[in-house]
Amino acid sequence: MSYPIFPALALTALLGAFSSVLANAEAKPPKRVLIVTVTKGFRHGSIPVAETTLKTLADDSKGKFTVDYARTDDEVQSKMTATALKGYDAVFFANTTGDLPIPDRDAFITWVRAGHGFLGAHAASDTFHGYEPYTRMIGGEFKTHGPQVSVTCTIEDTKHPATKHFEQPAFEVYDEIYEFKSFDWKRVHGLLRMDAHPQTKAPGEYPLAWCRREDKGRIFYTALGHRDEIWQAPWFRQHLMGGILWTLGYQKGEDKSQKRERVPTQFR
Repeated sequence: MSYPIFPALALTALLGAFSSVLANAEAKPPKRVLIVTVTKGFRHGSIPVAETTLKTLADDSKGKFTVDYARTDDEVQSKMTATALKGYDAVFFANTTGDLPIPDRDAFITWVRAGHGFLGAHAASDTFHGYEPYTRMIGGEFKTHGPQVSVTCTIEDTKHPATKHFEQPAFEVYDEIYEFKSFDWKRVHGLLRMDAHPQTKAPGEYPLAWCRREDKGRIFYTALGHRDEIWQAPWFRQHLMGGILWTLGYQKGEDKSQKRERVPTQFR
């Protein structure tokens, strides 16, 4: 028995057209992340390495996100207006310090709460001291630090995109370790912690990285990132990549506080 060739060709063409439409629908444009590295206090020497690392992560993301930069006051003032922020999906404060010249801080917080992303590394918590909406959003405020030291980092969540790549329950890292104020474990989802004070060795559960929700917005913060070597380390790059992909909504991960009693911290 023979079958008409033209209906078969028509069906093939129809399927091809459908596949093309489906492929175009799936090929969504990359999300945009604004990297802010302006400082109004101490300026970390690792900032150029941080900028390069984040560009590399974007290049490695297979089209999921691209990065833009705000390196100067003028760029912050032009790229972080309420209108300009509509062109970004997330903002990353990479070792920022002090009061950044954002045209409207309240509008920025509102933008995050509306469903956008905010990421911070290391000195991002040393930014906007005294501005409670920012401190609340990021989850904690830099208080002090001691000399650079080797500490044991314990994995809080082995399934989160920012930490699932760690093969062991704990690892050693040498960096400048922050102590915080205005921090509450009940308001964050822990990702990394220390079980002893970095200087006094007093027992406790001391935060190193966390995530949370600010209304509809996703927040990721890691306290590590003082030294060039941290930004260059493969494990830290994976830590950041997971945090970025979670913040942008590409990967799932818990963001609610772990429901358990914490060993009290004894910040100085």
